[in-house]
Amino acid sequence: MIVPVILSGGSGTRLWPLSREAYPKQFLPLVDQNTMLQNTALRLAGLADVAAPLVVCNQEHRFMVAEQMRSAGVRPAAVVLEPIGRNTAPAVAVAALHAQAAGDDPILLVLPSDHVIADIAGFQAAVRRVVPHAEAGRLITFGIVPIAPESGYGYIKAGAPLDDSGIGVVERFVEKPDVATAQTYLESGHYYWNSGMFMFRASAFLAELERFAPAMLAACQQALATEQADRDFLWLGPEAFAACPKDSIDYAVMEKTAHAVVMPLAVGWNDVGSWTALWEVGQHDADGNIERGDVINIDTRDSYIDAASRLVATVGVEHLVVVETADAVLVASKDRVQEVKAIVDQLKASRRPEGSMHRKVYRPWGCYDSIDLDARFQVKRIMVRPGACISAQMHHHRAEHWVVVSGTARVHRGNEEFLLTENQSTYIPVGVQHRLTNPGKIPLEIIEVQSGSYLGEDDIVRFEDVYGRGNR
Repeated sequence: MIVPVILSGGSGTRLWPLSREAYPKQFLPLVDQNTMLQNTALRLAGLADVAAPLVVCNQEHRFMVAEQMRSAGVRPAAVVLEPIGRNTAPAVAVAALHAQAAGDDPILLVLPSDHVIADIAGFQAAVRRVVPHAEAGRLITFGIVPIAPESGYGYIKAGAPLDDSGIGVVERFVEKPDVATAQTYLESGHYYWNSGMFMFRASAFLAELERFAPAMLAACQQALATEQADRDFLWLGPEAFAACPKDSIDYAVMEKTAHAVVMPLAVGWNDVGSWTALWEVGQHDADGNIERGDVINIDTRDSYIDAASRLVATVGVEHLVVVETADAVLVASKDRVQEVKAIVDQLKASRRPEGSMHRKVYRPWGCYDSIDLDARFQVKRIMVRPGACISAQMHHHRAEHWVVVSGTARVHRGNEEFLLTENQSTYIPVGVQHRLTNPGKIPLEIIEVQSGSYLGEDDIVRFEDVYGRGNR
């Protein structure tokens, strides 16, 4: 049995302003109607002997993972929640330990959640071909056949072939080279891009981890021993996992083990690590442009233009990336998009919210959009899904006015309970316990006007929450 392990812990800062820490690229529909996470799970459909996937993600992303898997028709075997990011080796270690918990020793297929693979049939065929090698105790990495002297990827050098499928012994891993060195790799035919996809038996990986990183394995075992499981999620023990060394699978195991082999893969792979990469995998018009949203261009060529909330117009430009969101606009040369990360670093250093959050914030009950904000007031547009409710809560520093725009609201205010419909409103004084529920069949939309001396999201005292957020 093959158990897919989908790693969904990345932040995708190089695709800012569309991808942000609170809503990174794996949750975005960047190439088609599905999100990157959904496509990762769906490309396994049709493979024989494949179990439900294990998803490893950040605690803050758990409801997005659950909702996107549900809407894609995929039911994970477990959603494992990391209290803090520790790179890929600990994430795979806890997945392997969890997969063995029932006494089995499955083959794990480790997949990042934010890659594009155009040839699904070719990918599945490669997975089937390497199963015997995984059963024999080898640790397989999938190496992408390079199509250009790319300096943005690490490389894997293949040694002696093991069979006629092309799989070979890993001779060495190579850090990101300069362009001239990458050209020699391309011409040699023995080097492959490091995809970050792997296959191995759980026991084989854990044995090598115990040999090369015993402290990491011990911390992961302790994190699972102190886990808390509820109906939807598996919460790793926070203290034990925080003490875990931080490292990638490559550095912790694959570069040191004598059992690593590489399977060449030519399936239209792209890790969508930059705006230029996204332009490369998209559908271009006759002038080489990709347009998303409300765009007008005149004499514009070889550009990527994304308008999320308003009209974007360009005239007489070439080789640009223009990305507009409700609270930020990026304009960059296509050959310098790797430097977008520096913008995010500067935003975070300045403690600006645009570095990590969108103006529109998703919650398990729906979402809210902060449409206006000043010193003592904030205006939000709030959407509550049918049957959902916010937590029973109160605020020490702000009062709230609610106006129903569409749908029906059930309001709990102090000891009162009443319904509001379109164009009706209510007032929540400072310090009064309240709750908002959507009892209807359509989304509930309200306008909320907050007023007070402090309007931060941390001024929430929760009394009851159906989503388990009371102390998390």
